[in-house]
Amino acid sequence: MRLVFMGTPEFAVPSLEAVLAVSDVAAVVTRPDAPQGRGRRVTPPPVAAVAAQYGLEVLQPPSLRAPEPLARLRELRPDLVVVVAFGRIVPPEVLAVAPMGGINLHPSLLPRYRGAAPIPRAIAAGDAETGVTVIHLTQDLDAGDIILQRAVPIRPDDATATLEPRLARCGAALLVETLGLLEAGRAPRRPQDPAGVTIAPKLSREEARLRWTDPAVTLANLVRALDPWPVAYTEVAGAPLKIWRAAALAEGGREAPGTVVRAGDEGLVVATGAGRLLILEVQPPSGRRMTAAEYLRGHPIAPGTVLGAPPPDPTVERNANPAAGPPGAAKIRGVPRAGR
Repeated sequence: MRLVFMGTPEFAVPSLEAVLAVSDVAAVVTRPDAPQGRGRRVTPPPVAAVAAQYGLEVLQPPSLRAPEPLARLRELRPDLVVVVAFGRIVPPEVLAVAPMGGINLHPSLLPRYRGAAPIPRAIAAGDAETGVTVIHLTQDLDAGDIILQRAVPIRPDDATATLEPRLARCGAALLVETLGLLEAGRAPRRPQDPAGVTIAPKLSREEARLRWTDPAVTLANLVRALDPWPVAYTEVAGAPLKIWRAAALAEGGREAPGTVVRAGDEGLVVATGAGRLLILEVQPPSGRRMTAAEYLRGHPIAPGTVLGAPPPDPTVERNANPAAGPPGAAKIRGVPRAGR
């Protein structure tokens, strides 16, 4: 079977390599190179880099509807278009170049978690399992008939960073199985149940700020879900502190949400809307990841400190003590003088 493979991130790489072992991949379509990392260095997507290693033709059009890429796809005469985390909806003009249309691998148990962020949304919801689904492509987002589906457990300590590679490997194997069924003309079509549809919208940085009024279990799940991006955080004296690892504790108290209860070798224990959260691994601004215990040795936090609170307002102290003068005031013989 002759294929065109469409994919972009690291998640799609195992699928590309699995498909290469069983099919003729005429070309790979992926997103254009883009700035990455702190240095904003222009870098090819992972799928483009791997495709180049295999000597495959790589197409990176800014628009899939442009005449040039469409003409080239028609010249390639694929039987099927295979899509894995491409990052855009594939227009009907592209699917029309292949007599068998297109299929898509999605990392959830559809119809649950249609959309851009199914893996972190499943972890954030506290689900015990998720999975991978291969569907026939339609113009509605992740709404095509199901061909095959396989469940994958979510471990209690799974983060998106650890669950995603397992789903990628499972999905690659399921994709190969699907291609065999399609080639034999035995691929099933099971419509998705509209009553079971849920949406998994793209993550935002705004979601990463912990709301201490939420239950500890919810916050612990969110911390796992937001690893590796955008990473959960709170503020300590107004400065952001990333939280990479945390656990809900089965203990309670009467402290206000966000109040530090204990700080020491076990980590940082914080009151929440229900229960307490044990913060285990953090990252200060411009610093490296470290255990909370290591962080506390260099940055002590006293019990009773409220995390996520705004920094102290210096004007409050000045209003209470006018002799302190404005910020930057220089004192000569006890008399405040405005700094120049």
